[in-house]
Amino acid sequence: CRRCHAAMPWLTNRCPCCALPLPVTRRCGRCLTAPPPFTQSIVCCQHAHPVDHMIHRLKYHRDLAQGAVLASLLAERVQQVAAPLPQALIPVPLHWHRLMVRGFNQAQELAQPLGRQLGIPVRSRLVTRTRATRSQVGLTRALRRRNLRAAFTVAPTPLPSHVALIDDVITSGSTVEALAASLRQAGVARVDVWAVSRARLAK
Repeated sequence: CRRCHAAMPWLTNRCPCCALPLPVTRRCGRCLTAPPPFTQSIVCCQHAHPVDHMIHRLKYHRDLAQGAVLASLLAERVQQVAAPLPQALIPVPLHWHRLMVRGFNQAQELAQPLGRQLGIPVRSRLVTRTRATRSQVGLTRALRRRNLRAAFTVAPTPLPSHVALIDDVITSGSTVEALAASLRQAGVARVDVWAVSRARLAK
């Protein structure tokens, strides 16, 4: 309903590159001094109630209906941003073992309805998570980056020139940085990041 929609923790002022919440919309110091391998991030909400609870329901309780609702929020934000749409959406992949245990990839559950709403194909097999990494939860920024070294492999196939990575939450940005770097090295000209929420990581 309109009241619930108005009460969502919309992310307004943020770094246009990594979506870090800021007092005003401008590039953060980290993106100015060490630009990431992606061009921009489109994130609709802060990682706060009720979005954090909705993502938790999707991710850990198999409440897949939450995926369609969260995707509609993200689609709304994407349509508000004056930027070229990508040629393909790539859900951040899970390692096969984690996918087997969980039974689904929450990024895929977001990407499919999002792709249908925006008319953009979802290319789930372009990138594989070939190394089983430990959970990123509770790790510092430095440990997250180290944890993701050589974690992704890009398929040897013709690639779109412009893609958007789809994920549920951006915390440090380490996962999307590693994935974007792999795609850029494989020949993708532009990588954007689209996510439902942006959390903060202290260090």
